[in-house]
Amino acid sequence: MDIQLKRGILDVCVLAAIKSKDSYGYRIIKDLKPYIELSESTLYTILKRLETAKMLTVHTVEHDGRLRKYYHITGEGIKRIEDFKEEWKEIMLIYKFVAKEDDTNE
Repeated sequence: MDIQLKRGILDVCVLAAIKSKDSYGYRIIKDLKPYIELSESTLYTILKRLETAKMLTVHTVEHDGRLRKYYHITGEGIKRIEDFKEEWKEIMLIYKFVAKEDDTNE
């Protein structure tokens, strides 16, 4: 898969994982596991990129005597998910064109 396309898909997957409620790294990996395998190092690179792009914010909460970073989606992050859904419609049309069988038997 094209690296840029995969990168964009992973970004949107991470945003979707925190769309309904704030979450932290381990929980995000666990939530995504049925759909996509993601290492911790890849996840934290994505989270940093999304934070820089203002698609999420970070806040720290003490949990069992340790600090845990929680990630919260912003309006920009929600917009990115919506844009992705629109872009995916176009990708699916292209896929259907490329994958269709030749009905003319040439």
